[in-house]
Amino acid sequence: MRLVSWNVNGIRAAIRKGIDGYFTSIDADVWMLQEVRCLPEQLPKGWSWPEGFEVHLHPAEKKGYSGVATLSRLPISSITQGMGGMVDANDSEGRILVSVHDGFTCINTYLPSGSNKEERQQFKERWMDEWRSFLRPYLDDSNPVIVCGDLNIAHTEDDIWNPKGNAKSSGFLPHERAWFTELLNDGWSDAFREHVGEGEKLYSWWSNRGQARVKDRGWRIDYFLLNEAAAARVKSVRIERQGGLDVSDHAPVILDLKD
Repeated sequence: MRLVSWNVNGIRAAIRKGIDGYFTSIDADVWMLQEVRCLPEQLPKGWSWPEGFEVHLHPAEKKGYSGVATLSRLPISSITQGMGGMVDANDSEGRILVSVHDGFTCINTYLPSGSNKEERQQFKERWMDEWRSFLRPYLDDSNPVIVCGDLNIAHTEDDIWNPKGNAKSSGFLPHERAWFTELLNDGWSDAFREHVGEGEKLYSWWSNRGQARVKDRGWRIDYFLLNEAAAARVKSVRIERQGGLDVSDHAPVILDLKD
């Protein structure tokens, strides 16, 4: 079974840049997209989602902002939006889709960024706390639970090209990194890091400034987090930088699980 997490940086732009070819070549069973930034009626006329997939789009109320989508060619028995809580009870920013399949659950997440202003950083941190609590019950599920998405945090110095220069940057603040450690201590497994080991500096997002892509000055902020049942089934996990950056400023992360 193959699952993909990808911040597409706007599905309409991604369509123009050829995402359809990646739907075909990567050939995943479940796609979890973030930063879709599109209402259903805003999709290009004549374009359609890949054939054979059940598609759930959860856009933000604000046009052109945030939003997630889950596509599956495996049956979905239920789909829910958001996590409740006090920060954004109705998930008006379109940040979470939970899809329950036959024998496994996917939690597609686009965690807020705090890089624009202090009030957004505060929103991000409140959201993080609620999300961690929201996830805890899933750890006890005997079936695989796959949490994925753009989490807007680089956890360790292996996950960012310039840790010293970014020590005061949102997404690499000491307390954000400590929160991520606590998240893993709850019982979640960082599938990519577990698979490639420590010391490998591989990234999933690159700024559009300063030739960051050419010089490979990136951040790893896109993750698959797995409960024990899912972690036991990992076959491989990789970041598909080659080609994927033609579509977005993020590369797709591809997780293969044993059947």
